[in-house]
Amino acid sequence: MGTSWLWLFEWCEATVLGHAIKDSAWLFPVIEAGHLLGLCVLGGSLLVVDLRMLGLGLRRQTIAELAQDVWPWLLGSIGVMIVTGTALFLSESVKCYHSQAFWVKITAIPIAVLFTLTVRQRVARVGTLDTTAVTRLVALLSLALWFTVAAAGRWIGFS
Repeated sequence: MGTSWLWLFEWCEATVLGHAIKDSAWLFPVIEAGHLLGLCVLGGSLLVVDLRMLGLGLRRQTIAELAQDVWPWLLGSIGVMIVTGTALFLSESVKCYHSQAFWVKITAIPIAVLFTLTVRQRVARVGTLDTTAVTRLVALLSLALWFTVAAAGRWIGFS
């Protein structure tokens, strides 16, 4: 990655919040727990719709009805993940800078969010009970993007 952005990552880690989280015995684990709870809600709200778009389960509801039902949970969990993820990042920014997994995750996140809030949302508005090749393809892409985000996030812990 070179050293062009290292100064910014060093500054992030040197912030008051970065130091407070890093120096606390309990703050990082509490924020991490919130991040993981957000991940569970995000994963659940994504999975239920993506699996429905694949034609697996919840066939009494249209894709559109199901997507509408989980929409607030999806948006709320994305918000929780952004807030807690930013706090966790501030506590170990320099480690993240040197982590390939971080760069994979930070690249995949905006792609996954943008895809979810645009393409997937538009396809999910289909009002029928039947799935199509398009709904199945979109669901598979959604699952692949979010799996990449989650796997890279988990990989950060090992790097």
